[in-house]
Amino acid sequence: MGAHALTIDHAPVAAFNERLFECLPRADQRRWAHAYVQSLLTTPGKKSVRRLAAAISSSPAASQSLHQFVNASPWDWMPVRAELTRWAEQRMTPRACVIGPAVLRKRGEHSCGVHRRFLASTGRSVTCQVGIGMFLSSYDRAVPVDWRLLLPGSWVKDQERRVRTRIPAEVGPRSVEQHALDLLDTLAGTSRTVALPVVADLESVGGTNTTSLINGLAQRGRDFLVAIPDRLQVAVGRRLRLQPPHREDGPGLVLAARNLFEFDAGTLTRMETVAPWDGQGRHTTVMSGFVRLPRHGQSAERTDRTYRLFAVRPEGGRRPVQLWLTSLTHTRMESVLALTRTLARADESVRTMADDFGLLDFEGRSYPGWHHHMTLVSAAYAYDRFDRRPTGDGERRLMAA
Repeated sequence: MGAHALTIDHAPVAAFNERLFECLPRADQRRWAHAYVQSLLTTPGKKSVRRLAAAISSSPAASQSLHQFVNASPWDWMPVRAELTRWAEQRMTPRACVIGPAVLRKRGEHSCGVHRRFLASTGRSVTCQVGIGMFLSSYDRAVPVDWRLLLPGSWVKDQERRVRTRIPAEVGPRSVEQHALDLLDTLAGTSRTVALPVVADLESVGGTNTTSLINGLAQRGRDFLVAIPDRLQVAVGRRLRLQPPHREDGPGLVLAARNLFEFDAGTLTRMETVAPWDGQGRHTTVMSGFVRLPRHGQSAERTDRTYRLFAVRPEGGRRPVQLWLTSLTHTRMESVLALTRTLARADESVRTMADDFGLLDFEGRSYPGWHHHMTLVSAAYAYDRFDRRPTGDGERRLMAA
């Protein structure tokens, strides 16, 4: 990198950056990391590399150096994210580990992982990258601390694409659910807090194997609250009989989750009205029942683990708006419903990062570049939510790169 004069705010953002990027091996990498986060916090509008560079240096070569730092500099993003996790835990009381998607729309087709995907939320197909994020969430805010990039088969199997975008050799095909479990395993080795319940909704980005996610969480001994598709097969009861298409399967009846709530509430389900929990002053009707997940195949053993399946219908609503499965079978429903709000907090943080912190403005195409950018944007967002203070002109200093 060339020598440029970088105009950097002093404390407290400097202390934040020094802590997060202390693990970077080279002094110039630490300086450019500081500069990138600082410019994300201060540059209005679109966060292009050129605009970010102009915010911290008058040198015309600064944008090239900043682009080089994000896209080509060989720094490891995982230690930075680990430190961001510990920093966030010290500044909030997290209630859940939330796993959720970020859909990053792209115009071209050459950025790593870009593909066409149908979004049920809009009813349209878009060209995009899909990130799977891990968020530490309280009831009023969420902070992203780790990310995975979803690579479709067309990217994983195309050697020319892999070389061009510098996808590491060890990165192979991973489903949405496998990425979610990888994020959880990484957090378990990083977090200093006690185990938190896991809240997840991955169906909107192609999470089709919800059972594998639930079983993976159970194998790890983690409590969870997972949004499920209404077609998910569940087992209930032991001697109940129904007409086809429902069927008996061993010691219990197996049916689609949505069909559980077609029965008399006193037989398989219970209905209760819960005090307002969504901040809109509405009472909420919850229908719930206890279920198991059947294991298919002649040699598969049936699991005896019992979960709570529930559907939420706000006051005045005609149909359940979402089905959930949770391992928190002995927790009060008000507390379980409060956990569902953490998913909305994660969604809000993604929207804010897109609107105010340049989440969608990354101009690079490489796999390392994507991870570098997501790490730096997450850091800027976290600092803004917890430690940023009005500084006026503040104290300024020059830092040579």
